[in-house]
Amino acid sequence: MIRSALMNIMTAAAIKAGRGLKRDFGEVENLQVSIKGPGDFVTAADKKAEKTLYEELAKARPGYGFQMEEGGEIEGSDKSHRWIIDPLDGTTNFLHGLPFFAISIALEREGQLVAGVVYNPATDETYLTEKGQGAWYNNHRMRVSGRREIADALVGCGVPHIGKAQSHGKFRAELTAVMARVHNVRRFGAASLDLALVASGRLDAYWERDLSPWDMAAGILLVKEAGGYVTDADDNDFMLAKGSICAGNEAIHRQVLALIKAASSNA
Repeated sequence: MIRSALMNIMTAAAIKAGRGLKRDFGEVENLQVSIKGPGDFVTAADKKAEKTLYEELAKARPGYGFQMEEGGEIEGSDKSHRWIIDPLDGTTNFLHGLPFFAISIALEREGQLVAGVVYNPATDETYLTEKGQGAWYNNHRMRVSGRREIADALVGCGVPHIGKAQSHGKFRAELTAVMARVHNVRRFGAASLDLALVASGRLDAYWERDLSPWDMAAGILLVKEAGGYVTDADDNDFMLAKGSICAGNEAIHRQVLALIKAASSNA
């Protein structure tokens, strides 16, 4: 288990914000919901959680910058550090009463991810990592799966919603290619938790496009510290910039990446 001051700050902020999400999740039908875009909802709970995270982290580390889903970019006096925050990853699940959503917090230092926390308030599951300290799930060390054969692999993915209709054709091509080779495919609806499932070995690989940095920053470090491989969909290290990701253990990552690259080039 990681017991650094930094990890204590991050987990405490996540748990405090999570209390509000948990209360609102219990009354999901009464939430005030506004429309941010086609198929992309933002809730009052989302905004409250982000406010809590911002206040707690800014108090603990004055001067650090922020990149947030709702609040956007806030430049700090300390140019070398930036928090990357998603206060509610899996908003659609949350609104539909599905207990698969999370708070995701990552810390970037000099452009490199150095710490991450992914916390699901509905199940009280905590995934945390710090560079060089491994990846942990509720006090247990995590490792990516050891499967080598793609035919045995369970692979996660993200399905583009109605507001991303331009991506549907490419996704269908990729899904068709992957489904023909793997044991099965799952779509859970929260990128941070999908990556945590890869880190814990419960998914052998995962890919998705059209993501934002806050969707995947903490999860990227979780997978890497659990011994996994993470690239963008073009096999480069530009996940946060390009918004695409493919993650898994070494063998399955390589094979899934080859499938989606071939499929997308022909779509």
